[in-house]
Amino acid sequence: MRQLWSTYKHHYGSLFTLGFPIVVGQLGTIILGFADTLMIGHYGTAELAAAAFVNNLFNLCIIFSTGFSYGLTPVVGACYGAGRRAEAGQALQCSLVANALVALLITAIMTLLYFNVDRLGQPAELLPLIRPYYLVLLASMLFVMLFNGFKQFADGITDTRTAMWILLMGNALNILGNYLLINGKCGLPEWGLLGAGVSTLLSRVVMVLVFAWIFFRSPRFRPYREGFLTLGWSGALFRRLNALGWPVGLQMGMETASFSFSAIMVGWLGTVALASHQVMITISQFTFMMYYGMGAAVAVRVSNFKGQNDLPNVRRTASAGFHLILALAVVLLSILFALRGQMGGWFTDSEEVTSMVSLLFFPFLIYQFGDGLQINYANALRGISDVKPMIWIAFVAYFIISLPVGYVCGFVFGWGLPGVWMAFPFGLTSAGIMLWLRFRYKTHERPL
Repeated sequence: MRQLWSTYKHHYGSLFTLGFPIVVGQLGTIILGFADTLMIGHYGTAELAAAAFVNNLFNLCIIFSTGFSYGLTPVVGACYGAGRRAEAGQALQCSLVANALVALLITAIMTLLYFNVDRLGQPAELLPLIRPYYLVLLASMLFVMLFNGFKQFADGITDTRTAMWILLMGNALNILGNYLLINGKCGLPEWGLLGAGVSTLLSRVVMVLVFAWIFFRSPRFRPYREGFLTLGWSGALFRRLNALGWPVGLQMGMETASFSFSAIMVGWLGTVALASHQVMITISQFTFMMYYGMGAAVAVRVSNFKGQNDLPNVRRTASAGFHLILALAVVLLSILFALRGQMGGWFTDSEEVTSMVSLLFFPFLIYQFGDGLQINYANALRGISDVKPMIWIAFVAYFIISLPVGYVCGFVFGWGLPGVWMAFPFGLTSAGIMLWLRFRYKTHERPL
């Protein structure tokens, strides 16, 4: 243990310093998810079920778009590690254009899906709630992508605090908007679920505007701003960002698709099952987002060492990141396990939903190791720009293993909602093992 500490203590400290603001920002997102689900759940079970369906579809888009924007991190991180500040600013310019184009593509695809939403087998009574909420979230996708570009740039230059504060501000604004618009406070209209969507849209617009204002006005960004404004367009850099971004986006998108497609299967079980699924998804975000905050720090540190051609510290950073994620998992799961019998009642007044949520804690607990493993090594591979194999790993883990297991356990074995959730331990753990093996292969005394 002493030797382990002496080997990794510097990496623990650096990752914690870099990752803590990201984790705090993610915690703000978690609090927002809790507040959204709590406010909507107490407004009505039907509204909660409709939110579950729409949010799971858009979570797929948001996670994919976040993954695509991650293509900027290794580029900016390597520039930062090598002291090429202007080139990092130029990379941001190209990234914002790439992100905006992907946002338009996602918007077009989701618009087509909107016109076919009644064919997805959801309860008919939810469709009048689903449609307007869906359209408002659709309008926010461009702002999600632009914010991702600024955030990944700032993370890549190790300035993780700026994004943290903007996220916390945006989430506080969103919660306030929920309070005012869901229930019609302070003379505003009572819009219910639609009010939650409008609040989300407004907060996303504000976050982009604040981040852009800081970048173009703050003195600390001046070296990067000069590159952004003077170096001009780089087709080669644009192609590199796409070459890195699409595989990461597809890998993360397929992971999220296993949850989103599972939500469609859950809809076949009825409104109560769908509402219970939404509550448990919200709880699961508590661990996922915290792990991903630390994983993002791993990607940044690995990319910095890659820029310096320091292979030993690339490997040590990845190992130290997994140690920290495991420690984080022990703490978080201890809290959630102690509260497992009470948490469902926080989000809804329905005893049926509360009872069903408690049944989902078993599959939730057993997939945490695999979730932490796949998050850590996906980010480590992203840091060394080895992203193309991640597409095939994700396809096997989530489409070949996870979704069929969920269908068989949920419907063939007749286990219902807990059976659908049994997909996630199998999918996430198999993905984690394959990503770990790939990282070991690529960093076994090989030039980066």
